[in-house]
Amino acid sequence: MTYFARDDWLSSAARRAYWDAYRAAYRRISEAGVAVAAVSAELLDRIAPRGPAAVVPNGVEPAEWLGPPPPAPAWLDAVPRPRAIYVGTLDERLDVAGIAALAGACPGLSIVLLGPLPDPAYVAPLGALPGVHVHGGVGRAELVAALRACDLALLAHRRTRLTEAMSPLKVYEYLAAGLPVLATDLPPVRGIHPRVTLLDDVAGFADAAPATLAAGPLAEDDRTAFVAASSWEVRHRTVMDLLLRS
Repeated sequence: MTYFARDDWLSSAARRAYWDAYRAAYRRISEAGVAVAAVSAELLDRIAPRGPAAVVPNGVEPAEWLGPPPPAPAWLDAVPRPRAIYVGTLDERLDVAGIAALAGACPGLSIVLLGPLPDPAYVAPLGALPGVHVHGGVGRAELVAALRACDLALLAHRRTRLTEAMSPLKVYEYLAAGLPVLATDLPPVRGIHPRVTLLDDVAGFADAAPATLAAGPLAEDDRTAFVAASSWEVRHRTVMDLLLRS
């Protein structure tokens, strides 16, 4: 048996009702010596496994990202370039105040927030800002097409106990699309790729955006090499090795 920890549910406000159960589960996993693969070192430390353990970050599916870019979705075509995009559930992880500061400081930059809206009121203040475009969640093919039609990607997360333990799938997909990334400096994001620029907070993205855009997308050889090295096949080999060790 191997436990694959992909998020710290004990830090998720949406799962507060189950926190006692998660706390007990972590303790039992540790005491039993069960093998644990976790998406970040921080999450691994919180589980504190006594058996075999490994950090296995999120990955990408190469078939989605290789080859020429597909046509941009019609709704995105209507958004002026340059485009900066954030993909993911638009919830308390997103730094709304930071996005507002970025929009105010970079009026020529279109900011696209793409993802499900569990509480539309949370991002409602952004919808009224010029240059900010909020769009609901889309299917995988449309998400890939949208990312490959943008110029800059954002990991605009607040610093919380949850985000400090996440392996943000979006960063791997941003890089698979060839996009340079501006990111909040969180431990699991460090060292992913040189084109990920780490900043103390989202309000600081504005100072880094012009130079990041000017540097352009990842070179195609760099992009495809990243896809190959970050494939789920590679990730699963590590998990299977861990399983065999256990």
